Amino acid sequence: MKLNRKLRMGMVGGGRGAFIGAVHRMAARLDGEIDLVAGCFSADPKKSKLSGEDLFIDPSRVYATYEEMARKEAALPADQRIDFVSIVTRNNTHFAVSKTFLEAGFHVICDKPLCFSLKEGLKLREIVRQSGRVFALTHNYTGYPMVKEAREWVRAGKLGKLMKIVVEYPQGYAISALETGTTGQISNWRMDPSVSGLSNCMGDIGTHAHNLARYITGLDVEEICAELSTFIPGRPLDDDGNCLVRFAKGVKGIIYASQVSSGEENNLNIRVFGTKGSLQWFQENPNELIFKKADSPQLVYRRGNGYLSAAAQGATRTPFAHPEGFIEAFANVYRSAGKAIADAIEGRKPGKDAYDFPTIDDGIAGMAFVETAVKSGKAGAKWVKFPKVFAAAKT
Repeated sequence: MKLNRKLRMGMVGGGRGAFIGAVHRMAARLDGEIDLVAGCFSADPKKSKLSGEDLFIDPSRVYATYEEMARKEAALPADQRIDFVSIVTRNNTHFAVSKTFLEAGFHVICDKPLCFSLKEGLKLREIVRQSGRVFALTHNYTGYPMVKEAREWVRAGKLGKLMKIVVEYPQGYAISALETGTTGQISNWRMDPSVSGLSNCMGDIGTHAHNLARYITGLDVEEICAELSTFIPGRPLDDDGNCLVRFAKGVKGIIYASQVSSGEENNLNIRVFGTKGSLQWFQENPNELIFKKADSPQLVYRRGNGYLSAAAQGATRTPFAHPEGFIEAFANVYRSAGKAIADAIEGRKPGKDAYDFPTIDDGIAGMAFVETAVKSGKAGAKWVKFPKVFAAAKT
């Protein structure tokens, strides 16, 4: 990280009972380069205080509101205040919290999706640009070493000219709502349009599938034909979706995401087909990357070995045959964003390809994907072009 101290992190959200907040804290601490020193861990001041006690945070730096946190942290001496904030709140608060901390002079690492809507996301991008601060989005699957290896294969032309991309993200947990008779209830905030936004399934996990395809291949979406379904009666948002996708450069694709695929746990996977060969990666078996050719046996590449690219080896912490997974992938995002933040603090200019973490532009692409898929679904699964506002503004 090249900083003579640890980075000081604050957190908004992630209090008692929150799954993703704990994941972020473990990931941030994994390399011993970041300390959590402040937070507003809940919209409930009492819960925030108790969560701060759980985490052994100085009570004077456990805040009742995120606005108070940004104001008081900014007023502290430079050698005491937080360097960045990690935002692990619900979708409908990401914009306001990010805006507050960026305008207070802090760097931001935010959980996905970027915002409640594409309109909010575009506004936030302008705020990020004006602030000059680092903004990272935790699309954590980009942090897996073998996903980075897959991207290197595509960049090096190992697959030849790309023709087709197939990404699947099936889960089965929501089917329990049918089994328990809670079909008319919103038992998950992601099913509440006032909190989640236009979409549940596509907004929650479909964005991961889209981001994985975009990260590995470098291709943006040009058109989508989507059918979004709600199989659990009484729920206002989708729990399943199928998208035909036209990527740039004439590449075709399929993105399927589901929360009602019985028996599936978290089976995100991607296949990319080219004229010379294809690759295949499964999140549930993340330490392997498969290469296939029409006239040869398939080859299995494994994480931690010296034959992999520098990008894959640089994202690896343990020797081969010692599996790495979900937390380490998150940690790779934090480590790379932390390097960018440290460079910004020290006034160092980044070298070419110095950082490898999802940015505000990746968040914009994700929001555009969700809104285009929803628009297509509402139009009866018609082809809908990706918003030009994104393509025109992309850097």
